[in-house]
Amino acid sequence: MTLQLYHCERARSMRPLWTLEEMGLDYELITLPFPPRYLAKEYLQVNPLGTVPCLVDGDVVMTESAAISQYLVDSYGPTDLAVSREEPDYGAYLNWLHRSDATLTFPQTLVLRYTQLEPEEKRNPQVANDYRKWFLARLRCVDEAVAEREYLCAQRFTIADICIVYALVLAKSLDIEEAFTPNIQKYWDRIAERDAFQRAYAK
Repeated sequence: MTLQLYHCERARSMRPLWTLEEMGLDYELITLPFPPRYLAKEYLQVNPLGTVPCLVDGDVVMTESAAISQYLVDSYGPTDLAVSREEPDYGAYLNWLHRSDATLTFPQTLVLRYTQLEPEEKRNPQVANDYRKWFLARLRCVDEAVAEREYLCAQRFTIADICIVYALVLAKSLDIEEAFTPNIQKYWDRIAERDAFQRAYAK
């Protein structure tokens, strides 16, 4: 059965989409209007949360972007995109995967909500600015990590990079230009040259 990925442009679904492209797997991409829970209500039959992504692999249904990327590399590998338990950087790899959403993307979703998604009368510049600062403070860990190395862990490109770089994609879409320090800009430039990134970004 073909893997199915439900996706919205520039949403967190870019993480598993990019992973699929890096791995060269066959998949069906179903692109929805954003936010799908309001604009594509039939999608609630697939994912009652109404969020993207959603991966369907036979009886497996998953809705967390970093977890889907991990599922893909673990289920359809072996691939250098994964870091095994036997490798010294396994703990760091898992930490980056979870940090990508819990620490970095979360505050940006509040910036997005209170600058773009809410009706004009409900927008809140102070909340948006507070969470913008929160994101920038948390992003320092990425700046430090890539100051003297090309990738986040295991001395190679992995899904940890995929999951973290999506936070930079979102920062670009939110015009958080301060995120792109010299170290992060070099990291971004290097990864943005990857063919799979460009294909996923275009979709």
